[in-house]
Amino acid sequence: MDNMKKKCADRFFLGIVATLTFVGFIIFTSASLGLLARDGAMFSSVALRQFFLGIILGSIALVIVSKINYRVWKKYSLYIFIFSLALTALVFVPSLGLTHGGATRWIDLGIITFQPTEFLKLGFVIYFAALLSSLRTRIQSLKYGIIPLGIVLVVTCLPLVKQPDFGAVLIISITALSMFVAAKGRWKHFAGILVTLLLLATIATFTQPHVMDRVLTFVNPERDPLGAGYQIRQSLITIGSGEMFGRGFGQSIQKFEYLPEPTGDSIFAVAAEEFGFIGAVILILLFLMFAFRGFVIAQNAPTRFSGLLVFGIVILVISQSFINIAAMLGIAPLTGMPLLFVSQGGTALFFVLLSVGIILSISRHSKKQLKTI
Repeated sequence: MDNMKKKCADRFFLGIVATLTFVGFIIFTSASLGLLARDGAMFSSVALRQFFLGIILGSIALVIVSKINYRVWKKYSLYIFIFSLALTALVFVPSLGLTHGGATRWIDLGIITFQPTEFLKLGFVIYFAALLSSLRTRIQSLKYGIIPLGIVLVVTCLPLVKQPDFGAVLIISITALSMFVAAKGRWKHFAGILVTLLLLATIATFTQPHVMDRVLTFVNPERDPLGAGYQIRQSLITIGSGEMFGRGFGQSIQKFEYLPEPTGDSIFAVAAEEFGFIGAVILILLFLMFAFRGFVIAQNAPTRFSGLLVFGIVILVISQSFINIAAMLGIAPLTGMPLLFVSQGGTALFFVLLSVGIILSISRHSKKQLKTI
């Protein structure tokens, strides 16, 4: 019966993703010229990893996964989640874990390094969608609502706090709360979880010096203009210098000398400098189109699980991307999170394209044929 209802994958959504990937690589290519000027050897490594691990292998994963029946993800959700947790824990093995900038977030296999947190995010969404769909109306009870959410969140976030990676904790928490509401969890339970998370965030702020430093810098970027406030100040200068139409592709000045992490979390500033206000707005609109079409697919998904899975993946992508943009604009604290589809990070691009494959697979079984406009 399911095969009779099977349709083509959502081409409109695929077109949005293809455009984001193409635009992102164009921006990354230009931004990486600044890295080439600073360290030619690092440029080669970063560019190859972005292209082969991110775009090539990610696209292959997208095609393969888009043809897998979405029911498989629910069947093996617990195993996927446990494996993603175990893989993330490997960063603490001395011979495998790679520490950079005071954080241990990477696994070093010699020929390649990757960040298992990206897999953990997806593993969490798959398992949490399966859990919420199984609970159904019981989610409104205390026993099957707030308690399971709390347990899964704690288990997921413990290795991230240890790394530390509070940016990933924030993204997973936002995604979990959004999925909880989408699954019709009680608002008073939502409020209770939110207050608890805000309390834990406050504790982390006062007990973790680097977190406090970022909060204080957000409140007053001028408090340490050559230290903690340097990146945000340079980011705002970079964005402002792009004016309405930008300097032009490859013409960024800030990426060569002044802007920290031009291919990483500061890449939106480079895009704004080269393509101006108009280009920055177009990039934001592409992310909004990704979200809107993703929510349409979620709404028309064939089952409760598949709908929650699509919804969770979309929130995961959009929340991370908009928090990155907000930080570059000075309206949110710096988190160090990359701008998906654009920033350096072959692992992140690979898993976001794999996640898109899951959404396309679910769109094949949509309740009704979706309009393309």
